[in-house]
Amino acid sequence: MLPDETIAARIHVVRTIKVMLDSDLAQLYGVPTKQLNQQVKRNAARFPKDFMFQLKASEFARLRSQIVTARSAEDHGGRRTLPFAFTEHGVLMLSSVLNSERAIQVNIHIMRVFVRLDRLRAGNIELGRKLQEMEGRLAVHEGAIQELLEHVERLGQEKEQPRKRLGYRGGDEV
Repeated sequence: MLPDETIAARIHVVRTIKVMLDSDLAQLYGVPTKQLNQQVKRNAARFPKDFMFQLKASEFARLRSQIVTARSAEDHGGRRTLPFAFTEHGVLMLSSVLNSERAIQVNIHIMRVFVRLDRLRAGNIELGRKLQEMEGRLAVHEGAIQELLEHVERLGQEKEQPRKRLGYRGGDEV
């Protein structure tokens, strides 16, 4: 089976949605990209716009600039059309279109990686919220400490006034 990192590296965020490109999915499933896209077109009713969409040229250019550092340009080179991006639900639907044993196993693995990424993101959001709470508390404490230091500094700057003696005074001190 493929390592989680291999699949996670092929999950991209486009239009604030996690997606996988048709060429990446085809490579994982062990089929040509053209065959994957033909199967999708034959079963177009299973892939509404929230399951799959075609990238715009600017989106693909932006993705390609990010992908080049992670993988060779050959992975996405030589295309005549813009790639299709499949959302998590679209990837799930691909398992019903591609009926090979490998496609089913890879699909299950991809779904597990999507779930792990969602859990990580949720954990990061919670961690961020807790950090903001702590920063707020620190700001309050920092203000109180600063106020205390200023007060101590003022006390140190006050001149000591001569103290009047208390108690019994002799006749000549009056």
